[in-house]
Amino acid sequence: MSCFPCFGGGKGKEDGEADTTEAAAPPSNMTPPPAVQAPDAYSAAPAAALAAVASPKPGGANNADQSSADEASLRQAITAQAFAFRELAAATDHFTPYNLVGEGGFFRVYKGKLEKSEQTVAIKQLDKHGFQDNKAFLNGVAMLSQLHHENLVDIVGYCADGDQRLLVYESVPAGTLEDHLFADLSDGNKPMDWCTRMKVAHGAAQGLEYLHDKASPPVVYGEFKASHILLDENLTPKLSDFGLAQLGQAGGNMPVASPMMGSFGCCAPEYDRSGQATMKSDVYSFGVVLVQLISGRRAVDTSKPVAEQNVVTWAMPMFKDQKRYHELVDPLIKTEYPAKALNQVVAMAAMCLQEEDSVRPLMADVVMTLGFLTSMPPDPPAPAAPPAAAEPKKEKGLDHSDSSSESSDDEGDEEEEEEEEEEEAEEQ
Repeated sequence: MSCFPCFGGGKGKEDGEADTTEAAAPPSNMTPPPAVQAPDAYSAAPAAALAAVASPKPGGANNADQSSADEASLRQAITAQAFAFRELAAATDHFTPYNLVGEGGFFRVYKGKLEKSEQTVAIKQLDKHGFQDNKAFLNGVAMLSQLHHENLVDIVGYCADGDQRLLVYESVPAGTLEDHLFADLSDGNKPMDWCTRMKVAHGAAQGLEYLHDKASPPVVYGEFKASHILLDENLTPKLSDFGLAQLGQAGGNMPVASPMMGSFGCCAPEYDRSGQATMKSDVYSFGVVLVQLISGRRAVDTSKPVAEQNVVTWAMPMFKDQKRYHELVDPLIKTEYPAKALNQVVAMAAMCLQEEDSVRPLMADVVMTLGFLTSMPPDPPAPAAPPAAAEPKKEKGLDHSDSSSESSDDEGDEEEEEEEEEEEAEEQ
């Protein structure tokens, strides 16, 4: 799936995110990956809304009345603004192609400006066929509207007019992490320095920790990658597009068991095999992004030799030898990084990328480690070599030779003058 700056479904997609499969915990002293369940139609909507949604009664009229009451209760539980379709059409100049800034498997993203507030927003128009059940969509939006964190893209509002399904997000102006890591330096852009990379890693980890540990119910991201990390004008990272695939699957006929296009190279092995995302598969994907921040490499780059095309495969041999950690560092950074911090960041990335999901760390542990490392400045540059000492003897010798030459020339001139005077005297 293509992902674009400022248009991520930041906060909200996650509602239905959890998988319905509970894996048995392997025999280990480590914490097994949490099993997160995604009930049908995002049943995790706020309790107040669910309490108002009674079981439908037999009879067509009763069912219709009950469905209307359910939808009304869900709309009341949504804290985001409800927009009419005509408002969003006007904001995007009727969804004209020049305002199209991105698209994915079942949505298109448009840049827009709301007429009443004059706020610039990103409007995600979802595939109508992905949401046959309006209640499922509203339940998902209710969940998204409850999620607020500095490192998540905020949802502004939604539209559920007729068969139209749209999500409105805040605009994040500075592009994606991918844009900055792989910027064209010939245009005068400067590479991201070490401290900025660690700031981005720490902020992204905090956003992911919020979804795993502080959101209620917990949210599995599912498609965490560099192109889903947006940066604001202060280069503060904001996560986007989490849970969007599950939002579509909750009420429509979208395929469930397949990672989204563009995610290969970022997904955990078990996610690639089953299509079922867990918190620990999110941790693996975070490890991939962490290696990208260290190395400045794409997750998959077919322009490189076969053995180096997958960034994880390329990095694995260096994970095993601390003396080789420096080989992982982006050449654009040169030596402008703290060696101790590099050792700890690489060790953390290696832990996140463990093949066995149960031994990967929790995001809370990752946040704690990266928070400490962001305060470490780069090592001071090595002192410059002193200039070569002058060779006084050689200089003296040269001076002496010069003075000797000058003396010899003076003496020669005096002798010639004397000879000329003698000749003049003889002539007289």
